[in-house]
Amino acid sequence: MLQGARHEHAQALYNAADELKLEIEVIPLRSKADIIGEKIDGIVLPGGESTTMRKASENHGLLSSLFDYIDDNSKVPVLGTCAGAILLLNPQMGRSRYIDADVNRNAFGSQKHSFQSILKLNEIEFPSIIEVGSSKKNIVESNHVPLLVEELDEIKNQEKFPGVFIRAPRFEKIEENVKKVVFYKDEAVGLMQGNKLALSFHPELTNDYRFHRWLLSKAKERINSGDPYYN
Repeated sequence: MLQGARHEHAQALYNAADELKLEIEVIPLRSKADIIGEKIDGIVLPGGESTTMRKASENHGLLSSLFDYIDDNSKVPVLGTCAGAILLLNPQMGRSRYIDADVNRNAFGSQKHSFQSILKLNEIEFPSIIEVGSSKKNIVESNHVPLLVEELDEIKNQEKFPGVFIRAPRFEKIEENVKKVVFYKDEAVGLMQGNKLALSFHPELTNDYRFHRWLLSKAKERINSGDPYYN
């Protein structure tokens, strides 16, 4: 919760939980103190500006503590979008990348080159909606809600997703062990390695919550798996 589209992600998580009939709590993380002692089932690294996030984290040790947490809890699912994807592929601080690919910041262009496009999904499973959300809970600090991309609803199905690109990074030199799960034309814009998912676009800026349902379903699987973390 340092900078970027963090409020939109929080709202999207609550709406996804509503669709899955799950009760969740979104825990805002701003410092090392917010991580210590918490039972964190899944993590979102939001979009924004990765350099700003790194600098904002320095005084409070958030990113280093968060990466420590991910290293110590290898089964925790992580969703990184745009700048969050950069942090997954290039965490820095002497750490190994969490997804085996290179990343080129802002390679899709500057702010004025932002665009929307229909993306192709590839071999990624999403949990089905149990119930169309009704309560649409507000997030912890405000009533800020995601941008709706209503004009794309009519083509929504299991193979397509409405992609929103804002100063988006590009993925390069993708290793064979990395699964390419989303494509813009012929270019991979969504990568998965284990339970880590990096997207160069912004799913939280749409009213399609499939990627947030993915994160919640992986968190639920982890809880039900007998992970010693929960003992």
